[in-house]
Amino acid sequence: MHEYSQISDEVLCALGAAAGEDNLTLFEPMSAHTTFKIGGPADVVVRPTSTSDVVKVLDTCAIANVPVTVVGNGSDLLVGDRGIRGVVVLLRENLSAISCEGTRVHAEAGALLRDVALAAADAELTGMEPLWGIPATVGGACHMNAGAYDACCADVLESVDVYEPGEPLADGSRARGMVRTYKTADLKMGYRKSRVHDEGLIVLSATFSLAPGNGRMIRVAMDDYQKRREEKQPLEMPSAGSTFKRPEGYFAGKLIMDAGLRGCRVGGAQVSEKHCGFVVNAGGATAADVNGLIEHVQEEVKRQFGVDLEPEVQRIGEF
Repeated sequence: MHEYSQISDEVLCALGAAAGEDNLTLFEPMSAHTTFKIGGPADVVVRPTSTSDVVKVLDTCAIANVPVTVVGNGSDLLVGDRGIRGVVVLLRENLSAISCEGTRVHAEAGALLRDVALAAADAELTGMEPLWGIPATVGGACHMNAGAYDACCADVLESVDVYEPGEPLADGSRARGMVRTYKTADLKMGYRKSRVHDEGLIVLSATFSLAPGNGRMIRVAMDDYQKRREEKQPLEMPSAGSTFKRPEGYFAGKLIMDAGLRGCRVGGAQVSEKHCGFVVNAGGATAADVNGLIEHVQEEVKRQFGVDLEPEVQRIGEF
């Protein structure tokens, strides 16, 4: 076992039986699974290839009292330099099927929001255009109610299928979980939050309800949103997207710029020259660098303007 790992060989065998031994790897750097390109090794990375296998893996971890972290595209994550203890369940290409029926698009949790929007455009369904450039998976988008350009996931989401963890048991483990379907109205979705996040639910798939549209006009709108992103955002550099949530009555990027922090660096982490709302990996950045820069930005904006900036990026693992 890895010097930090607390996962027994028995649990590893059970995980291999649940997801297939070929879908399990040990001590894999999480830098390969985040858009920041930062993160130490995970004890175990599991790639289930069906929703039933996801459930088996999660139940196995619950019964064995092994911590679980679910990761999609890693587009809103900062993983600690010491990595993640326990099991990382990776939901990407291994769980990314998309299908269209009428005005509904059904997608598994690992499907990229971009690919869902493209499938919708091919079916001449409108509603996903503002979201198509968000580098999130369906699971991640539902988890945080991802949004852009005054639109958000909740606007087009009809329902989600989730794994709901079982009740805690006296020995610290959990009972087996259950799969449930929630309508959007029951998900308490708000600005960068949802019941999925608050209650630790794990998205398995989602159904989007769209409207018939003109295929050519849908593509024109998507191209326009993409052009606007390319012009204003540092898409050419590794980042986790917008680093801070929008403070009420302000724009985080403008506050940071006005504080004189454009281009400010801590190690390999830098406030983007192109858009001050983004902290980017300018080369060789560590999680400690990013953390240090985030804290410095928060302190300066608070000192100069009295505004508290809350990080949008989620910090996970050991720092």
